[in-house]
Amino acid sequence: MSGAEAVSGGEAVDRASAVRGGADPASTTHRAGTPSAGTPALRGPAARIPDLRAWGELLRLPALFTVPGDALAGAAAATARPDRRTVLAIASSLCLYEAGMALNDWADRTEDAAERPHRPLPSGRVRPAAALGAACALTAAGLALAARAGRPALTVAAPLAATVWSYDLVLKGTPAGPFAMAAARGLDLLLGAAATGGRISRALPSAALLSTHTLAVTTVSRHETRDGTPSAPLAALATTGALAWLLHHRPPHDRSSPRRRRPGLAAATTTALTAAYTATVARPYVHAALNPSPPLTQQAVGAGIRATIPLQCALAARSGAVATALLTAALAPAAQWFAKRVSVT
Repeated sequence: MSGAEAVSGGEAVDRASAVRGGADPASTTHRAGTPSAGTPALRGPAARIPDLRAWGELLRLPALFTVPGDALAGAAAATARPDRRTVLAIASSLCLYEAGMALNDWADRTEDAAERPHRPLPSGRVRPAAALGAACALTAAGLALAARAGRPALTVAAPLAATVWSYDLVLKGTPAGPFAMAAARGLDLLLGAAATGGRISRALPSAALLSTHTLAVTTVSRHETRDGTPSAPLAALATTGALAWLLHHRPPHDRSSPRRRRPGLAAATTTALTAAYTATVARPYVHAALNPSPPLTQQAVGAGIRATIPLQCALAARSGAVATALLTAALAPAAQWFAKRVSVT
């Protein structure tokens, strides 16, 4: 998530806007209902009307589609069927994710005023106090929803929320930043396992794989506003290969569970989804390694974020939950459709 994302569809890609400057359509094109960077904020009664597009940009709504798969993969890895508590875990994850997005822009408001003036806060379309208030309210809502799912879920949600706030306010610019982002993704998956009532220990391997992917993407993103070296995208490419290999080594599971009685279907689905995951990131990582310029690095980061969904699907199928995997896969085209209407940067 940007707060917990490269969970983040938003924060990881956001920094590349500074490089493109005037060439960035988001910073130069006046969209309907969206003030340009130089447009003053509204005053009077109109200022009290929420700018829904601005809030959509602030919260990076298309990136939300990468969130439900965490809890669903966690429930699948814990050998538990999704239920009402799983839905509560997903709702909690969505709230905490959006809290991180709002807090991220609030924490970066001074930097954005100089480098990304088209963003909602520096352009005046969203007040900083409103963004901070939204982050606080969403965090409280996320914790309350986790509590409704049960004490085990709250036990995971509390450190997840702390990780989100620590990343945005303290760790983002430090060497610990990518590890905090990775930890947030892993905890988000474990939240689904804890809420659904499964054994969290069973979900640890899946959480480790998802965290490793997030760590690789976030490491690449730290070089997207300046010319870098091939090392980060090459490391991410190697990580992708290692994760693809590990996805084919299914963890021990309870074969008495009804959904585990079709291992052939689960294996075939896992193979197909793993191929989709690899195909999403392989070429962009290679291009960024051959030419580690900001635009190609940004494309690699975007691909890594999009690859989160097929990875979640593969993790669910690997655990034998084929239906859950296919349900999660259905989120990908929806995310792409929304991304054409609300920018994630």
